[in-house]
Amino acid sequence: MNKTDLINNISSKSGLSKRDVEAVLNGVLGEITDALASGDKVQLIGFGTFETRKRSSRTGRNPQTGNTIEIPESTVPAFKAGNKLKEAVN
Repeated sequence: MNKTDLINNISSKSGLSKRDVEAVLNGVLGEITDALASGDKVQLIGFGTFETRKRSSRTGRNPQTGNTIEIPESTVPAFKAGNKLKEAVN
């Protein structure tokens, strides 16, 4: 399912227009992105938690040349599923 499919499904189930659903979805995704960018986490009880994690620096290898390279430390987004989501999937 892609974003357009998601918008269409929500629109048909909620009775809201596709334009309204798209605006709300873009707003939610934007707020989650802004919170993660500022170092906060977003917890949706029963669904899951969006947070950032530090990935430490490490040594990698260039697959074309075989030379070793140093990969710097980075911050990456992460998602941990909540219990209700896990139960729904199983």
